[in-house]
Amino acid sequence: MDIIFVPLLNILRVVIDLYVWVVIIHIIMSWLVSFNVINVSNQFVMIVNNVLYAATEPVLQRLRRFLPSFSGLDLSPLVLILILMFISNVIARLASKLI
Repeated sequence: MDIIFVPLLNILRVVIDLYVWVVIIHIIMSWLVSFNVINVSNQFVMIVNNVLYAATEPVLQRLRRFLPSFSGLDLSPLVLILILMFISNVIARLASKLI
C-alpha cells in the first residue's frame, strides 16, 4: 500500500506547490496591471491574466466570505497560501510516517 500511497502524496504536494506559485504569479500580475506596468490590451497578457484569474478566483471568493475587509487590502491570497503551505506540510509528515 505504501508503494502507491507515498508517491501519490508526493504528487499532491507538487500540485499544491504549483498552485501556490500560480497564486503568487496572479498577485504580482494583478499589481502590475493595477500600476499600469503591463497593459491588458496586449492579447498575451490578457490570456495569461484570464487563466490565472480562472484558476485562483473561485477559491479566493470562498475565502473572502470569511475574511473581514482591511481598508481595501485583500488578504485572501495570503490566507490561501498559508493554508496550502499547512496542508503541504501535513502531507509531507504523513508521507514520512508511511515510509
